[in-house]
Amino acid sequence: MNDGKRIIWSNDLDYDDWKEDLEEQYPELSEDERVSLMYELNGDYLDDERHNLNIQLSRPILVVGDLGLWHGRRMGYKEIESGNIRDCLYSERDIDYSTWFVDKNGDFRCEAIHHDGTNHYLYRAYKDGVSETQIDNLKEKLYRGTATRADITRITRRLGDEIANVYGFPIPHRRQAVALER
Repeated sequence: MNDGKRIIWSNDLDYDDWKEDLEEQYPELSEDERVSLMYELNGDYLDDERHNLNIQLSRPILVVGDLGLWHGRRMGYKEIESGNIRDCLYSERDIDYSTWFVDKNGDFRCEAIHHDGTNHYLYRAYKDGVSETQIDNLKEKLYRGTATRADITRITRRLGDEIANVYGFPIPHRRQAVALER
């Protein structure tokens, strides 16, 4: 675990981590062929993770983006209307490397590296009972770049609990996480 992160999937790979197993299983392949195979196998693992995280929620998923653009950092958002956690595991075409993880606070996140910088995504589900007006007000704050963590957590909930249940790892409740940070 790195900085409290539970990595779900990444294509930011280091061949040295795979080398011993690939050389043992595929001694007839050249190193370049084994590197290609590493990326191919890892791509198959992404499909496995989408299958593992086929979790249907009752509401859409809000994706809050801290975007690294050629003209600086910007805040943005989009919604995953399906409300299915597996649909978070897709990248934009211009992304070179993506890493999805659950952080120490139980938030599901993605770091997506591209030629202009790094995008940071936070995936949250709308809480049951919040009104469309509350959601629209949050979206307006996100659009203007004035939304705070408190604004986001008031209207949405973390996804790490559902993900932790699939993989069997513990994540602290919010009060425990705050206490651990002190």
